[in-house]
Amino acid sequence: MPKKIILLAGPTASGKSKLAIHLAKKINGEIINADSMQIYKEFSVLSSRPTKKEEREIKHHLFGFMSIKKNFSAGDWLQKVKVKINLCHKKNKIPIIVGGTGLYFNTITKGISKIPNIDLRIRNKVRLLFKKLGTHNFYKELIRVDPKVNNKILPTDSQRAQRAYEVFLQTNKSIFDWILDTKSEFLNFEIKKVFLNIPREELLKKISLRIEMMFKKNCVNEVENYNKMKLNKSLSANKLIGVREIIRFQKGNMTLNECKEMINIKTRQYAKRQNTWARGHMLNWNKVYSKDFNDLLKKTLKVVS
Repeated sequence: MPKKIILLAGPTASGKSKLAIHLAKKINGEIINADSMQIYKEFSVLSSRPTKKEEREIKHHLFGFMSIKKNFSAGDWLQKVKVKINLCHKKNKIPIIVGGTGLYFNTITKGISKIPNIDLRIRNKVRLLFKKLGTHNFYKELIRVDPKVNNKILPTDSQRAQRAYEVFLQTNKSIFDWILDTKSEFLNFEIKKVFLNIPREELLKKISLRIEMMFKKNCVNEVENYNKMKLNKSLSANKLIGVREIIRFQKGNMTLNECKEMINIKTRQYAKRQNTWARGHMLNWNKVYSKDFNDLLKKTLKVVS
């Protein structure tokens, strides 16, 4: 009988953490993080990480283990999650992988391509060529060297176009050939996929409540400590919603209410992007929701059993 893995996804503030804990208690599970911001130890409040009390109730893995001084990729996460899944199964526990980072879930369900690292020389060459030719002509040149890109990458998607060009120069092989060669490492597992399909109006209320709670728990202090470290702004942790807004508030460039409102707007936009991702990449996932928590738990148990 194949070993089971449960994937539990959904937009930010949809109630994934609470559901995961109750689910874990019912099925003898342990929780593994699939949120790219909850990995950072310095941002427990701002990333809405599970509380110490919640972590005592059920064993949690890959939460708050990384320093914000480092970048961490989906590939890095996949290597760590494989170890944790194996650890859970050795203990006869069911791994429940919970979060809102679609790319992380993709590495489980679809795999991750084995494209070699791009030489800095090639990367710089492509950047210079893009600058010289401009968006339109660069795309024409890309199609000339790699016709498989045509209609698969939009001419206006300059980031992906440059990536495709540098992959071809590095490997002499289309990025789409690499993608075709990619397959999941979990084909021999029984994977149950659940997406919390919360209605928009209810989600917006939950987002507002969460932001108020974050400020009560002193997320401002977390950002103040982060800002004192004077880290490179290109680091992944700097993308966490609330960091830039709270820094502006601390500098006196906006009021507290304006700061909260801006975080609210950006969180709503992020939730919308997560739902859009789900519509495009999670077509065969089980979409569940109920306002009544016990009913939601019952529906989820039915899917994963």
